[in-house]
Amino acid sequence: MRIRKLGVIDDAVVELAPGFTAVTGETGAGKTMVVTSLGLLLGGRADPALVRAGAERAVVEGRITLEEDAPVARRAVEAGAELDDGALLVSRTVSAEGRSRAHVGGRSVPVGLLAELGEDLIAVHGQTDQQRLLKPARQRGALDRYAGESLAKPLSRYQAVYRRLREVESLLDELTTKARERAQEADLLRFGVEEVSAAEPLAGEDTELAAEAERLGHADALASAAQLAHGALAGDPAQPDVVDATTLIGQARRALEGVRGHDSSLASLADRLNEVGYLLADVAADLAGYADGLDSDPARLAAVEERRSVLAHLIRKYGSAEGGTEEVLAWAERSALRLSELEGDDERIGELAEERTALRSELGNLAGELTRAREAAADRFAQAVTAELAELAMPHARVSFALTQTEAPEPEGVEVDGRTLVCGPYGADEVEVLLAPHPGAAPRPIAKGASGGELSRVMLAVEVVFAGADPVPTYLFDEVDAGVGGKAAVEVGRRLAKLAETSQVVVVTHLPQVAAFADRHLVVEKTSDGSVTRSGVTVLDDAERVRELSRMLAGLEDSELGRAHAEELLAAARARHTDG
Repeated sequence: MRIRKLGVIDDAVVELAPGFTAVTGETGAGKTMVVTSLGLLLGGRADPALVRAGAERAVVEGRITLEEDAPVARRAVEAGAELDDGALLVSRTVSAEGRSRAHVGGRSVPVGLLAELGEDLIAVHGQTDQQRLLKPARQRGALDRYAGESLAKPLSRYQAVYRRLREVESLLDELTTKARERAQEADLLRFGVEEVSAAEPLAGEDTELAAEAERLGHADALASAAQLAHGALAGDPAQPDVVDATTLIGQARRALEGVRGHDSSLASLADRLNEVGYLLADVAADLAGYADGLDSDPARLAAVEERRSVLAHLIRKYGSAEGGTEEVLAWAERSALRLSELEGDDERIGELAEERTALRSELGNLAGELTRAREAAADRFAQAVTAELAELAMPHARVSFALTQTEAPEPEGVEVDGRTLVCGPYGADEVEVLLAPHPGAAPRPIAKGASGGELSRVMLAVEVVFAGADPVPTYLFDEVDAGVGGKAAVEVGRRLAKLAETSQVVVVTHLPQVAAFADRHLVVEKTSDGSVTRSGVTVLDDAERVRELSRMLAGLEDSELGRAHAEELLAAARARHTDG
């Protein structure tokens, strides 16, 4: 992590190694800025007062190594981020005017995404931080993982039943609350299907009837025209003086027949006249048949127009002018299928209601099983955390779990062990960790039952017990050792070292007993140069570490007695860590 222009830190690089890292330094040197930087990097509130005096902006950049299949990596990639050799590059900029910008994997993102990623990246425990495990949902999730297989199997079955119950209830709600709308839809469809069925339209019938109506409406004119044309071709007995086309063609053919033998070209023309004569005779015969076959019956015309009116009505309601009766028939087919679905609602509602009853009964049984498994796990948890607190200078503190359920009215609730309760996706239980800090004190939620210094130790005990059950890559403890010293401080350091066996642990501390257990020791140093103060973060080697611990013990870096005490403390911490 690189920090620039933040508070007393001008430009510093903080390299957090695996295991237990202790951060120490003089009061006011900027240790808290390390914690603040991590907070900014993971979505914390941006305060423009944090920007170093005279600077335009403060910048915190981090490189976070992730496992390839980690949820954080998947979420970042979904947001458009790119990983750099398995690492996620994150940055946060805060301007002196109060504007804040965030980047993840080379892409600008909302600050809310940093907070979302931070939920699964780091657990921050400090006297003013919003603790991760103070959230009831986290406490329930941690307890469930702590319970292990005894709860995992029934929880998996419960969630499958819960999802199906929600689906069934949603379907029932749709079928019952929209019954009126569905009934209206069914009535409209039924009327339309019956109307089309009664009319019995045929595909293309509207086109055929339109042609017939046109023919019937002009029957007299058509017959007169056909008769005139027939007379012109074949002659009219009523007008013997008028020469017809057939007679003229016959005269022309006879004129050529006598001389066709003298020229093949003329013979060809004579043959063509022959063909014209036959064709004229055929056309004349067809015209005579057409005229005789024309029906000028007004009754038939009226019937055709009435049928066309019926079809036009159907086309306007259920089709289009372009689609005609084919579109009406297609609508009727679709509507009949939809009508059969709607008319089957009553039967479907009955089936779903029976399934809902069975699912609610099964869900209630599984919810009771979850409650019993959680109660058993909660007892083990309480004993383990209470034992940890006894070693952390809180010998009289008692930790317990409160598992509560919410009563519900009969229709909304589920019967669980004889009670009607609200059941959510994880059962009927609301889970909360309680603390009684001393004898006679009533157990209260840990956020309210402990002072600032006690709270960090309680959370340390909880994290040690939950290590592995509710894993998180990094834990940050700010002043976890507030209000303790001596043997209790040693035990704090020992438990931090234990927690660091499974996760990365960063601790800001002022106690040498705690710092002595660290695998890596960082010191925040402040130097003054006129009116400008700059802080840097240095990784200490063994000799420098002894000198820093001596300063923390005696206030004197070069005190022989202090150095001897520091070396003894380091040796004892290594021995206790190894024994532990």
